[in-house]
Amino acid sequence: MRIDAIHAFADNFIWRLAMPDRHEAVVVDPGDAGPVIEALEADGQQLAAILITHKHGDHVGGLRQLKARWPEAVVYGPRHEPIAGLDRALGEGDRIRPEGLAAEFTVLEVPGHTEGHLAYYCEQEDTPVLFCGDTLFSIGCGRVFSGTFEQLHDSLMRLRALPETTRVHCAHEYTLDNIGFAKWVEPDNPDLLAREAECHALLDAGHDTVPSTMVVERAANPFLRVDQPSVVAAVERHEGRPMRDTLDTFTCLRRWKDNEYD
Repeated sequence: MRIDAIHAFADNFIWRLAMPDRHEAVVVDPGDAGPVIEALEADGQQLAAILITHKHGDHVGGLRQLKARWPEAVVYGPRHEPIAGLDRALGEGDRIRPEGLAAEFTVLEVPGHTEGHLAYYCEQEDTPVLFCGDTLFSIGCGRVFSGTFEQLHDSLMRLRALPETTRVHCAHEYTLDNIGFAKWVEPDNPDLLAREAECHALLDAGHDTVPSTMVVERAANPFLRVDQPSVVAAVERHEGRPMRDTLDTFTCLRRWKDNEYD
């Protein structure tokens, strides 16, 4: 399965999935139809299916136009969110084989950013792949909008448990900005500093900083490290009080970024 990024808006990734021997493609979170149509037509591909992670406009805004262009394309998305145009409403544990692909995906409910956010996980032999929308970013995570801090904390801990070789395909190019905040929390984390150097090199060479990998995120993403003494100590210094548990640490960490960095 080939995976590449179609760029949209200022920093969105619309992921395109295709088998090497087919002229069909699947896209994930097409907030804008124009770049998708341009990319598929340039490569002589038909749109076979669309995977939606959550309801926000920069992830679903292209649905109507894409369905008008390819009416047979099957739209998959979360059953617990109000998204017009879904053909298959999905929830926890569903397994799907999107049209045009030979790969099977497990559907994970990962609420918090929104109330019904989904992720799509494909357990390939060598490199599992995850499409996680705005739940997990490279060295960051999404804001809490229509979900709760407890939901997002639990969702991130769940994603953290995936195999370390998992390639993490998030929906935005936020990595360097996220690293800036992470360095407030763990300025001496060698894995974080190595990731920063890697990202500068990638961007200087004209490449994206994602996908990341779960082993990198576990080592450098403070939102996955809320049980680590260095992160807990940083949050306690910021809050001026002891943390009660990892949920308390996560909630304070996310609010710190919301209020003082973003």
